[in-house]
Amino acid sequence: MPVSYSKDLRGRVIAAWLEKEGSQRQLAQRFKVSLSFVRNVVRHYRESGQIEAKQRGGYQKPIIQDEHLSMIKSLVEGKNDLLLRELCVGLCPAAGIAMQNAQGLV
Repeated sequence: MPVSYSKDLRGRVIAAWLEKEGSQRQLAQRFKVSLSFVRNVVRHYRESGQIEAKQRGGYQKPIIQDEHLSMIKSLVEGKNDLLLRELCVGLCPAAGIAMQNAQGLV
């Protein structure tokens, strides 16, 4: 995954832009970055007043939670080499889920 440009570089680009030391294209050439980077940094600065990079990545909430997760853990603790279809056969009745023959799992 690519790394964000440093806060120092972003600050120097913004400072040069604020001092009107050239067009965005000229600033990109001067700092040896892409024109789109300069445009994005300037836009972000105008909108938020910050020069820090936007936060990357995020947290995805797990689909299986709480009681169903504990049921799966107990099934796996009992037999840790269960196939997915065997896990479904054990989990569905215990969780009150109707089993379907989706994608050949069961």
